[in-house]
Amino acid sequence: MASGKEIRTKIKSVQNTRKITKAMEMVAASKMRKAQDRMRAARPYAEKVRRLAAHLSQANVTDYKHPFLIHKAQVKRVGLILVTTDKGLCGGLNTNVQRVALNALKSWEGAGVTEIRACCIGNKGLGFVQRLGLGAVSHVVHLGDRPALEKLIGPVKILLDAFQEGELDAIHIAYTRFVNTMKQEPMLEQLLPLTGDKLGTPENTWDYLYEPDPQAVIDEMLLRYVEALVYQAVAENMASEQSARMVAMKAASDNAKSVIDDLQLVYNKTRQAAITKELTEIVGGAAAV
Repeated sequence: MASGKEIRTKIKSVQNTRKITKAMEMVAASKMRKAQDRMRAARPYAEKVRRLAAHLSQANVTDYKHPFLIHKAQVKRVGLILVTTDKGLCGGLNTNVQRVALNALKSWEGAGVTEIRACCIGNKGLGFVQRLGLGAVSHVVHLGDRPALEKLIGPVKILLDAFQEGELDAIHIAYTRFVNTMKQEPMLEQLLPLTGDKLGTPENTWDYLYEPDPQAVIDEMLLRYVEALVYQAVAENMASEQSARMVAMKAASDNAKSVIDDLQLVYNKTRQAAITKELTEIVGGAAAV
């Protein structure tokens, strides 16, 4: 059995760890509220631009078809945008979305996909892709607590340009969708070509007057729409990160308290045994005299 001093040292160590996890829980709770507010604030814009893109896709522009709307019969080259966190200590958040991405990679290889290009948003996803040996054609890390579109555009645009030039047949995005504080859902969605699930079918259709011309307007509109989808995915992932970290740190703090209680019980038993032994020795010595 460990000595009383060793047990006291362990109790002190766990108490210090619990202070850290408790502080991280409080910080994550504060950041979680702000991340959720940013995520919800971005939704109206994403919905508005989605409706506009849906109307444009249904408009009578017979002489021009945007590459983002063209579906190919065979998909041989795929792009993957993997959205993860920069830091750990957020439970199984990154593991779950990486598992979804890995299953998708295996499925694509089984379906005859010959080339996969990855764009990583977040340090954890970058390390995951490098361990698989895929390599990342672009990446962005250290985004901080607030998603910045200007940081996302460059890396994502490499895949978008490759799709427009015909070098990729489809682009998918893997991220974690925020459901509520206790639930975050890993998602894999097709980003390009744009599907009916993403655009939807407007209740009414009408024709537009385009300035300067239909191609310029539709090109800019659909590009902004895809950027809005990526931004919304990153915002959802950041809200999920802070929620998962708060829950994970709360669980760690509760577990630390249980460990401290168990160690305190062992310490009390050890101390009681030592006192009993000393009393026995005193009584035995007195009897011998």
